[in-house]
Amino acid sequence: MFMTRSKISVIVAEFFGTALLTSAVLAQVNSNVIVNKTWFVAAIAGLTLTTIVLTIGRVSGAHVNPAITIGLWTLRKIETTTAIVYIAAQLLGAAVALRLFQYLQNDVLQNIAGPFEWRIFVAEAVGALVFSFGVAAAVTQKLQGLRAAFAIGTSLMLGAIIASTASNGILNPAVALGLNSWSLTYLAAPILGAVLGMNLYDLFLAPESELKAQSKAMEPAPAKKVAKSKKKK
Repeated sequence: MFMTRSKISVIVAEFFGTALLTSAVLAQVNSNVIVNKTWFVAAIAGLTLTTIVLTIGRVSGAHVNPAITIGLWTLRKIETTTAIVYIAAQLLGAAVALRLFQYLQNDVLQNIAGPFEWRIFVAEAVGALVFSFGVAAAVTQKLQGLRAAFAIGTSLMLGAIIASTASNGILNPAVALGLNSWSLTYLAAPILGAVLGMNLYDLFLAPESELKAQSKAMEPAPAKKVAKSKKKK
């Protein structure tokens, strides 16, 4: 069959994981918390992503973010077709989370993206770069379980806090869609930051064994030797 159980599981994992992350951020952004909302939302997002990595990480890798998927694609960690399927599932999950939230609130969210400003773009890109550093570390060092979840979750929290000095600190195009903060800034900046962050980590900080494996994978296949037929005397 074309759609095997494992392939369906990957799609469901990315859909559900992104919907869960979007729902958690939506709930906190629209809550009336007394403490510093920026830090609180960043902490909730990081904790939620930690939980997602622990629960579905072994199924799909728990990207739940188009920027992370594209960043890993540039490192050749994921095939093009698979990356497209991941991104489609992520965007659909975020859209469903938005519709569910608006239904439960009986209200329509206003667009919070705001006009384009370079400082906001840079803030989102830098935050995504910091976040993707943690993801790249977990992937290249082959961290598993709680170690991977902690590295990725805390990296998101730190990146979101840094970005929120000038932007909404979303760092995720899918979540931006779910927050009704969809714009060029919140679409392109996280992708740019993730691509830069992952490739910088891979270039300067990746373990030597990983670099050797990548170098070997990029080498052309050796030419097959054609056996010469013996001439009959």
